[in-house]
Amino acid sequence: MSATSDMELYEAWRGGDQRAGAALFRQHYDTLARFFANKVQPEHRPELVQRTMLACVEGKERFEGKSRFTSYLIGIALRQLYKHFDRQRRTRERMDYGTVSVADLDPSPSQLAAKQDEYHVLLMALRQLPVDYQLVLELVYWESYTAAVIAECLGIPVGTAKTRIRRGKELLREQIEAVALNPALMQSTVSNLEGWAAQLRERGLTKP
Repeated sequence: MSATSDMELYEAWRGGDQRAGAALFRQHYDTLARFFANKVQPEHRPELVQRTMLACVEGKERFEGKSRFTSYLIGIALRQLYKHFDRQRRTRERMDYGTVSVADLDPSPSQLAAKQDEYHVLLMALRQLPVDYQLVLELVYWESYTAAVIAECLGIPVGTAKTRIRRGKELLREQIEAVALNPALMQSTVSNLEGWAAQLRERGLTKP
């Protein structure tokens, strides 16, 4: 669906058309589900998707300056993610997401760490990165976003987005080496990151 169609649904939803809201929700549910999938526990994800959509319809003024609806949506999802971490920690202390990782804030389920294949190694390694870097890499791998689109989503300069992507890939390789149990698995994961990421996306970021 085009950005124009998104905006038509959005305007209709804000005007009280619940069917338009439901259509918009269906259109972007998968994007939001992928955004939260590797960052919070499964039981929290539906609520965060709902909170994001509700905040979306309540905050039209923040849409100004965005070239696409998904940029607006991801920006709101990011704020909901931060609020979730704040609720989990029950503190008002400002968190440095350039240094702290999702693994620190929301420990990985034991079954994820117990499995050793390229899919789980990639997911675990991403969770070990500082949140700022995990965010940009997952938008690259799951959504195929460019640095310019990521910058718009996260409200950062394009140069900063490019730097985070470049540095994030360096850190990701280091974390893959750390979590993979043997050199062969590490090399297999690193040599085809885009391929494993694409397959994970098709599976809904799950691997039985």
